[in-house]
Amino acid sequence: MNANAPSLSDRLTQLDRRSISNFLLDYGIVIAFLVFYFLLAFSTEAFFTIRNQLNILDQAHQIGLIAIAGTVVIIAGGFDLSTGAIFAMSGVVAGLVARDWADVASIGAAAPYLGWIIGILVGTLLGLLNGVLVTFLRINTFVATLSTGLVFRGLALLITQADTVRVRDRVFSELARTNILGVRTTIYIWLGLALILTFVLIRTQFGRYVFAAGDNPEAARLSGINVNLVRTITFGISGFAAGIAGVISASKFLRAQSDNGQGLELISIAAVVVGGTSIMGGEGAIWRTFLGVMLLRLIENGFNLVQVENFYRSIFQGLIILFAVALDALRHRRS
Repeated sequence: MNANAPSLSDRLTQLDRRSISNFLLDYGIVIAFLVFYFLLAFSTEAFFTIRNQLNILDQAHQIGLIAIAGTVVIIAGGFDLSTGAIFAMSGVVAGLVARDWADVASIGAAAPYLGWIIGILVGTLLGLLNGVLVTFLRINTFVATLSTGLVFRGLALLITQADTVRVRDRVFSELARTNILGVRTTIYIWLGLALILTFVLIRTQFGRYVFAAGDNPEAARLSGINVNLVRTITFGISGFAAGIAGVISASKFLRAQSDNGQGLELISIAAVVVGGTSIMGGEGAIWRTFLGVMLLRLIENGFNLVQVENFYRSIFQGLIILFAVALDALRHRRS
């Protein structure tokens, strides 16, 4: 018997430590969210009101929509840095249609609704274009989406001539400002999309293909999965979500600009990473991203309620994102 071999108690201790470590890696976002939530609940009375809770959900819809769709892209092994520009382009197109088609006799009152539809459709098509560039032309996902983001924003600037698109028809604002049972439609939209994508990833064959494409694309191809098509569809989903977010923004303020949505792509990716979805692809969950989005929104809301300077909030958010990336790297080293 080897005297240097670890004893049974040592092995059990190592197993316990590994189990605890794996639990923290898998459910750290849940712990962080609950800790921060209850800290805010006890630090200020204004935080725990129904109105403030609904405001947090409403304020999270832009990042939430883009992040939950971005989760699908990242799980499939992609990365989308153009969502902020698609957001702007979709809002601009929706505003132009609602404004300029309102005087067309055959369209008239339908112009606001057509604006919503065409704006979202444009976002979806731009997302699919990203997918084609990344998969079929084999352009690096970072380079492709960074480049198309510049192009899309430039096109938005061109068609608006650097001017603000203002919509006079108040019907156009109903998408963002309507309340149902006291809850904004924006909350229903982004939580609804989160539930739909959760079902797609967990319960459908396409969802299994998404995970396979990100985990081991070569093995997925050998098993008969069209990895290029799967990834292209995920980029289409990302464009669709960014398009919805952009149209909602234009609807809410009755105006759209080419510089809207700047930085949204970065903060949404940060929410995905904070939630625990691996940037390496092949693993992740929508519920994780939801908690990541809400954690970042809680930080902003909480710091505003306790009147902490914005730069402290940025530092704190940056440290959380850095910590999340470090955990992701640790998880992959262990696996």
